[in-house]
Amino acid sequence: MSFPLLTATAAVPAVGAVVTAAVPAARRDAAKWLALVFSLATLALAAAQLVRFDPDGKTFQLTESHAWIADFGVRYELGVDGIGVVLVALTALLVPFVMLAGWHDAEPLETAAGDRRWRPTQGLFALILMVEAMVVISFEATDVFLFYVFFEAMLIPMYFLIGGFGDRTGEPADAGEAAARRSRAAVKFLLYNLVGGLVMLAAVVGLYAVTADQLGSGTFSLQEIVRARAAGDLTFATVTERALFLGFFFAFAVKAPLWPLHTWLPNAMSEATAPVAVLITAVVDKVGTFAMLRFCLQLFPGASKWATPVIIALALVSILYGALLAVAQRDIKRLIAYASISHFGFIILGVFAMTTQGQGGATLYMVNHGISTAALMLVAGFLISRRGSRLIADYGGVQKVAPVLAGTFLVGGLATLSLPGLAPFVSEFLVLVGTFSRYPAAGIVATVGIVLAALYVLVLYQRTMTGPVKEPVRGMPDLRARELVVVTPLIALLLFLGVYPKPVTRILDPAVEHTMSQVHQTDPRPDVRVSTAEGAK
Repeated sequence: MSFPLLTATAAVPAVGAVVTAAVPAARRDAAKWLALVFSLATLALAAAQLVRFDPDGKTFQLTESHAWIADFGVRYELGVDGIGVVLVALTALLVPFVMLAGWHDAEPLETAAGDRRWRPTQGLFALILMVEAMVVISFEATDVFLFYVFFEAMLIPMYFLIGGFGDRTGEPADAGEAAARRSRAAVKFLLYNLVGGLVMLAAVVGLYAVTADQLGSGTFSLQEIVRARAAGDLTFATVTERALFLGFFFAFAVKAPLWPLHTWLPNAMSEATAPVAVLITAVVDKVGTFAMLRFCLQLFPGASKWATPVIIALALVSILYGALLAVAQRDIKRLIAYASISHFGFIILGVFAMTTQGQGGATLYMVNHGISTAALMLVAGFLISRRGSRLIADYGGVQKVAPVLAGTFLVGGLATLSLPGLAPFVSEFLVLVGTFSRYPAAGIVATVGIVLAALYVLVLYQRTMTGPVKEPVRGMPDLRARELVVVTPLIALLLFLGVYPKPVTRILDPAVEHTMSQVHQTDPRPDVRVSTAEGAK
């Protein structure tokens, strides 16, 4: 029996969460180092997945399958395609940086009365590891029910990370108001995603009923359902397929998030600490867009094509709406949150463009957005922790007193606006080209988002980093060693993948081609018109 690498990659952070939570309260530093070791062990296992994965091999590799709830056709079934293995690696890569960036986020706080309020460090780092475990297994699950369990379960640790370990900027003067804001943001996050999950649960039950009726025994296995559909043993009535597709897509659109189901994200990201905000948008939200590719398109290809025009319209609204609201923001973290809504619009646009270039760009965008948003948000968190304010107007002249901080902030911002030479440019360009080849009008409208991105990023940098040095900024220290350890690898990845994305696209492209074949789509042929005279020549 081969080593269960996929199970181990999810189990290590889960075990780490339990062990970290069990560390005595007096050993706060030991708990942090222990959690970091478990996250690095997870990264090593994710790297082993990449090494063992063969881009030219079978679609799903490193598979594991065991009976779980046999009476209902539920199996513990795991497998990774090129998209899944890359997103597992992204998750495992970002979590250690999230931990290092939030190394002091659970330090005791002095209250107005002079006493010290403690937030358990063990709890913070254990919750981060638990989220990592659930996200990893979501990327690996090929049983629909197994995926659903962890898709929903990850909401619980995220709820406590937002509400219990949220942003303490401005405390202790307005501690009560800040706590109320964190609580509202956490509840809104939970309710939105729970509603999406309940709708999906109804669709999951409906999928089981259809397979039980036509195959003799119900199943949740993605691979078995796809094989049965290809062989003609399983067919969906048009209305049934569309209803099931909408149930799945609604849940994923909430998680993604897609307009108009996005409103939980700005509140959650602004009230969470910067590292937890990275965990939300660079890791957890990727499960939504990933699941659109893995489940919506492969299980319901006919309904996916039927819904494509509406989804493309919603994606365009997300792109423009998110960018316009980012331009108008006065809060740094809310600006980055609305920018992420715009970027997720690009990802969803690429997925439903139904072209190889569009979907290839969308999958690459998931990776590049995770890295660029992590870089920008974490540097923004370092900036906010020094000044004690999230308001853009409270800054000015930072580049004169903290040039390294300002420089890394600029690189993160330029990556966010997809500057050529940085990683997001390649993926955004592919999304636009792939969209334009099938939907020219949508491709043209989406380019407006690029112009708006340049506006909100450059205005943000100008107002915070340039101009006269404001008095509260004058003594601001530059990035420290721990912070450089966090930021430098992310910047290096943005530069490397901006110049040479082939190591990632080499793994992603076969999975994209498989998805295109499942929805029976081919790339549109170029419309080349040759005049009669030219043809005669």
